[in-house]
Amino acid sequence: MSSQGAPERPIQVLGIIGAGRVGQVLARLARAAGYRVLIAGSGDPARIAGTIEAVAPGAVAAEASVVARDADAIVLALPLPQLHTLPSEALRGKLVIDAMNYWWEVDGLRADFGDLRTTTSETVQRFLPDSRIVKAFNHMGYRDLDEQARPAGTAGRKAIAVAGDSAAEVDVVMRLVDDLGFDPVFAGPLSAGVMLEPGAEAFGADVDADRLREMLARFPTSQRGIVVARARGRAAR
Repeated sequence: MSSQGAPERPIQVLGIIGAGRVGQVLARLARAAGYRVLIAGSGDPARIAGTIEAVAPGAVAAEASVVARDADAIVLALPLPQLHTLPSEALRGKLVIDAMNYWWEVDGLRADFGDLRTTTSETVQRFLPDSRIVKAFNHMGYRDLDEQARPAGTAGRKAIAVAGDSAAEVDVVMRLVDDLGFDPVFAGPLSAGVMLEPGAEAFGADVDADRLREMLARFPTSQRGIVVARARGRAAR
């Protein structure tokens, strides 16, 4: 138990792989919330150490393999095509939070990421079969993440959706979302992450929990939802 009497956090050390804008913002928010933070970029940790210290004082730059080994949960905040560079062995058995997106304009047309019969987070799960994947932090822009964090109970507090197959793992990530300054909203199983991907109404949303739930509820009848349903219907026949 903490000195305030609240249950101990299930995540004590948060790892972040990806030191771009989203990774830096999440590192700052996590440090402000009292988490220990390890963060990895794409190269020598010394190259980003000064930037990370300036943005998120107390966060430690490290190799991706060290982040994966030593953190209790790891956020993936790197470009999705770099998925295959992850230290999969070190991530074995770990809670992995997928904050990545597929941007075809930048990433190119990729059959492995653009297949509407599945989701990018399910693709991540297939690549990391021994990790526990939960989707979160991908649908809100980094500027809103940076500027909109508020204490629990604040009127109009913004919301972040969480999707995952394990209720226990989802609960852990929802606690993290709350600690970082946002109201967590359960979106459904990992397959429901399609409602949070580019092209869906909730993608880019900077709204409160009630409005986010409304967006998720509308997905099946939205243009994107209909396109996804048709793709999956054809696959089922």
